[in-house]
Amino acid sequence: MKVSYHGHSVVKVETAKHTILFDPFINGNGACDLDAGTVKADVILLTHAHNDHVGDTVEIAKRNDALVVAPNELANHLATKGLKTHPMHIGGSREFDFGKVKFTQAFHGSSFTEEDGTIVYGGMPGGILLTVEGKTIYHVGDTALFTDLKMYGEMNDIDVAFVPIGDNFTMGPEDALVAADWINAKVTVPVHYNTFPVIEQDPDAFVSKVKTGEGRVLQVGEELEL
Repeated sequence: MKVSYHGHSVVKVETAKHTILFDPFINGNGACDLDAGTVKADVILLTHAHNDHVGDTVEIAKRNDALVVAPNELANHLATKGLKTHPMHIGGSREFDFGKVKFTQAFHGSSFTEEDGTIVYGGMPGGILLTVEGKTIYHVGDTALFTDLKMYGEMNDIDVAFVPIGDNFTMGPEDALVAADWINAKVTVPVHYNTFPVIEQDPDAFVSKVKTGEGRVLQVGEELEL
């Protein structure tokens, strides 16, 4: 299985049978190396409704006939656009043909702004635990530091965790280091940084201070083999 990072919070998981995209914010994401018009996806997993996470979901899902798994209100909204969706909620898990998905808490907001300026409430934000081919990937989503991250680390054998470090909208590097200790992943990868000036951070400085497991900066397009 290959897991790759594509700028901001975009993560791609390639298994023997499926390609899974997390939060495919491509157009408007200057750090992303993917093309929304050609990228393959069987499944799209969305942590919350902000535009810099929903991104190009509609175009990608329609072109690939992909399943979109998202928090309930967001999934229902995207279904009105003709997408094939599966709604979930915090604490819920489900076995799919591509793997097991469980939504965790995240402390953040969740709304989507349409092209005409209409703001659509997207339900509660979340993180996503994806277990596939015997490996567990934790996309923490956009969140502040909160102590239940320790519980998630104790309850799950997490192979790689994608943790936001950008500050301002999410936890910053100092809090993210605490989160990395609590999550206890074998590999911690920083995300949600340097896309915009307000979230500029030094990812190398962050990973050099990770004490639990390995801290690793993934360059855009770089892959981890799990």
